[in-house]
Amino acid sequence: MSQKSIAVLTSGGDAPGMNAAVRAVVRSGINMGLNVYGVYRGYNGLLNGDIKEMNLRSVSEIIGNGGTMLYTARSEEFKKPEAQQRAAEFCRSKGIEGVVVIGGDGSFKGARALTNAGINCIGVPGTIDNDIACSEYTVGFDTAMNTALQMVDRIRDTAQSHDRCSLVEVMGRRCGDIALQTGIATGATAILVPEVEYNIERDVIARIVNTQKTGKKHFIIVVAEGVGRVRDLAKYIEQRLGIEARATILGHVQRGGSPTLRDRVVASQMGYRAVKLLKEGMGNRVVVMRDGKITDLDINEALEMERVFDMELYKVAMTISI
Repeated sequence: MSQKSIAVLTSGGDAPGMNAAVRAVVRSGINMGLNVYGVYRGYNGLLNGDIKEMNLRSVSEIIGNGGTMLYTARSEEFKKPEAQQRAAEFCRSKGIEGVVVIGGDGSFKGARALTNAGINCIGVPGTIDNDIACSEYTVGFDTAMNTALQMVDRIRDTAQSHDRCSLVEVMGRRCGDIALQTGIATGATAILVPEVEYNIERDVIARIVNTQKTGKKHFIIVVAEGVGRVRDLAKYIEQRLGIEARATILGHVQRGGSPTLRDRVVASQMGYRAVKLLKEGMGNRVVVMRDGKITDLDINEALEMERVFDMELYKVAMTISI
């Protein structure tokens, strides 16, 4: 009987720790007696035949690298049923019985479609935004927060030197987790997130004025990108209070860099769990973190879940950021 084969791909936005997950999949698979293929550039790699058989040394020295050695892409073509069937046929032609998909919700929808086309898929949550409802933690989140933390700390140095208000936009279009935790860690005067509707007078101006009364002359406002208009906010603060206000958009600097210890360890645990599920003949599952432990859920159940914002942590932030 021929040796079973699996594949691994990274899809959607890149995230630090994806390489650690790829490494775990390759080494766990080989250790469990499987052939493991690396698929390049996401689902496009299955459509274009852009794959390569991996060995233990294929993933040497990548655990500390940011980005993804398999490259990544968003595939519009793969959304079509005929493309999904073509990808499944390609997998069968190579003897690939299962695929580990590292990415976000869009990637998981692709994994569900490929499973329905006959190739078992397991999702691993990899996105810096921590915006996957089914998992309390996603690979890349810790690194992105630590990068934002370092950047805001540096901006604070110059804000303090000039008695300035600095507004810093961090990533998070639909999810304010990076902004919330970075804001707490940097002692921001105000934190604006998409989950909580804000009033500029109450939530920004009044907080700055109250802080000024205590003798403080420099201020940090952390804004999630989903809130938007950070430059307009800076202009408003300057005109309204007569203090110099500057806006900084951190952008894609948050996606890069060497992953933190936490991201490397969680990615390794999740990659191992995904291979174990495929080895057992499972598909249509997502590996997740629940109550601090690695487990897995049905992909349909996972995709239907709604994210819950940590209002308790937000209240903590509003109480201690004075």
